[in-house]
Amino acid sequence: MYVIFEGIDTTGKSTQVAFFQERHEGVIATKEPGGTKTGQKLRQILLEGEDKLSFNAELFLFLADRALHYDTVVKEARKERMVISDRGFVSGISYAMANHPSSDAEFLLQLNRFALDGTYPDKIVLFLTNKELLNARLSGKEHDVIEQRGVSYLLQIQDIMRTIVKALPIQVLEVDASLERETIYTAIEEFLYD
Repeated sequence: MYVIFEGIDTTGKSTQVAFFQERHEGVIATKEPGGTKTGQKLRQILLEGEDKLSFNAELFLFLADRALHYDTVVKEARKERMVISDRGFVSGISYAMANHPSSDAEFLLQLNRFALDGTYPDKIVLFLTNKELLNARLSGKEHDVIEQRGVSYLLQIQDIMRTIVKALPIQVLEVDASLERETIYTAIEEFLYD
């Protein structure tokens, strides 16, 4: 099974991915961007790069990472094991649409499905936050290029994510990121192992 944990920064995705890897033998935990050695280099370019990337350059770097990640980490493993990725194509489309509002959502979906070898994940867990919680969590960390765009920008991304997942033929669980970690974990576990 292939599952993506989606949501904007500081919603607890990485924490929950780590919980599942620790508590369930055989779970493969990965992430986008950066789930492969080449992907780590692409992640550095995307999130810490010195060059200002054009919309198309940024989009295609994310798609290259996604295609490589799917081919080398997910594709075969999903047949026999649970693969949980911290982010995936929903983030890719959402950030692209926020950065370039005239983007064609259907075209972006086609590009991402192409990068995923014509498939989708089996399930999506979408972590949701609010302005107060986001401000509190962002204040305690160093910001990458995306986070430097501000809280309003990140909440716009979250709204786009919610719209996208509602239109997909994939089971989705929405999680309130303000809940206790164990409460969130239990809800996700029930959703994934149901």
